[in-house]
Amino acid sequence: MDHALTFVIATLCILALCYRFYGVFFVRKVLRADDSEVTPSHMLADGRNYVPTKKWVNAGQHFAAIAAAGPLVGPVLAAQFGYLPSFLWLLIGCVIGGAVHDTVVLFASMKHKGQSLSEVAKAELGPVAGWCTGLAMLFIITITMAGLSMVVVHALERNAWGAFAVFMTIPIAIALGLYEKITGSSKGATQVGIAAIAASVFAGPYIQGTLLGEWLTLHAETVAVILPVYAFFATALPVWLLLTPRGYLSSFMKVGVFGALVVGVVFINPEIRFPALTDFIHGGGPVLNGPVWPFISITIACGAISGFHAFIGSGTTPKLIDKWSDIRPVAFGGMLAECLVGVMALIAATSLHPADYFAINSAPAAFKALGMNVVDLPRLSNEIGLDLYGRTGGAVTLAVGMTEIFTRVPWFNSLASYFFQFVVMFEAVFILTAVDSGTRVARYLIQDLLGDIYAPMKRLDWVPGSIIASVIACVAWGYLLTSGDINSVWALFGVSNQLMASVGLIIGATIILRLAQKRIYMLTCLVPLAYLFVTVNVAGYWMIANVYLNKAAKGYNPFNAGISIIMLVLGFIILIAAFRKWKELLQARAIEVPMVATPAE
Repeated sequence: MDHALTFVIATLCILALCYRFYGVFFVRKVLRADDSEVTPSHMLADGRNYVPTKKWVNAGQHFAAIAAAGPLVGPVLAAQFGYLPSFLWLLIGCVIGGAVHDTVVLFASMKHKGQSLSEVAKAELGPVAGWCTGLAMLFIITITMAGLSMVVVHALERNAWGAFAVFMTIPIAIALGLYEKITGSSKGATQVGIAAIAASVFAGPYIQGTLLGEWLTLHAETVAVILPVYAFFATALPVWLLLTPRGYLSSFMKVGVFGALVVGVVFINPEIRFPALTDFIHGGGPVLNGPVWPFISITIACGAISGFHAFIGSGTTPKLIDKWSDIRPVAFGGMLAECLVGVMALIAATSLHPADYFAINSAPAAFKALGMNVVDLPRLSNEIGLDLYGRTGGAVTLAVGMTEIFTRVPWFNSLASYFFQFVVMFEAVFILTAVDSGTRVARYLIQDLLGDIYAPMKRLDWVPGSIIASVIACVAWGYLLTSGDINSVWALFGVSNQLMASVGLIIGATIILRLAQKRIYMLTCLVPLAYLFVTVNVAGYWMIANVYLNKAAKGYNPFNAGISIIMLVLGFIILIAAFRKWKELLQARAIEVPMVATPAE
């Protein structure tokens, strides 16, 4: 395989076959989804949280919620190992693991009337497992925010044009939110908002060299402080004022950019310039220190299998499903679509010359040690109008790769700088939307935990409580953001993310054992669980021993080591609780226990 179109065709064929056959088998045979059974959206319909929604509308909102920065950045970072490990893990991990995980978590939540995964764990595995799951969710969402934000830091540092374009999305989103709140409609304002965002990109060159441009030429440390401060206001403000309109506008950019990338790849069919395997599969690479296994599965989390999806699959989506059969297009199909996003990101990265890739995605000293000579990077830097060397994190590499593909279209060959900055803004807004939502989820979890100590904290409408919880959440992930590099923080994110996916598969295996006609169907969850749980613990131990507790390593951080140890211990506690439950279920016939309806909020 040496051209991108081969990858695209192979991916589309494999995913289509898996959706048609394995998806139908899993939903109909394993889960026994029955449309004659009433869904929570109908049973508890309240017009606010529980609302029956058409399956394709639901599929769109679910995909927009799960497809954050992971499928964009993970494959770019993992390209260090060559295109083959990443491509295989994206396809195999998605079909065997990710699609099963997302579908069974959504199914389990619906069986428990749309409750969160921690509540499902409490009901299925017992109170200890439920409490451990809730605590693990808080750790994981905090680490996720730090990992995602670090990508934005390296995309916006020393980039006044990009910083201006991203900053302008804030007042644009607020204006849209206010207009919708006042008028009750967002139709006309949506077009104006999209046009204003595009205008911000085109206005970027005119602020460079001005006083405003100097103010917006920010160092990485400054951006790392600004982001959690921004997240505090985004979390504390009413959801309709910033979070919702920004997410709404970003969904248009998300579909548009990747639709354009698919079209560009089909018509341009760029050459894949990376080898199938590089010399770094045994470790010691400038982007990721670890070996290809377990780090290929830790680096590419979203796009293959992601525990972050469990927050969505047991959050808003189960309260919107109209019919049980809608689970297949919404959850199974949504995960396959995210896999396609990951493959497209991998193509954009590996279409660059390896030397150019490493020059962008490595620290200058690390790249110098490789002894490579750049090929196209001087030309690309000149056309884009930005110093591209040493911009680690994956976001800039992806933007350069996508720009290189777009500008091969004859009409666009003089617009490299505009395409680059638009893609940077797309990535940043994409990520910040997830940061907004994730920090708010962390705030809710903190309020719930602190509410056991001081009851008013549980009230989400209590302003002092929301402010205190927002500050704690932002300070926590802000500290992680400023205390490591992309290598250590992204690995921490990957370990925590895949640990959450392991928990989702544990719960899925339990509910399948209890409800399925054949107990062997439990293997649909046990096979990916066995691989993922071993991978997570090996990667976690490797990072603790070789990085977090190694004073000679750049990512030395005992605090990160402590977090990793706590998370891995929580995972083992949950697994032990599951073993006990599985033993109990195996001694009796799997029967469906009537659920107690949870009152609508």
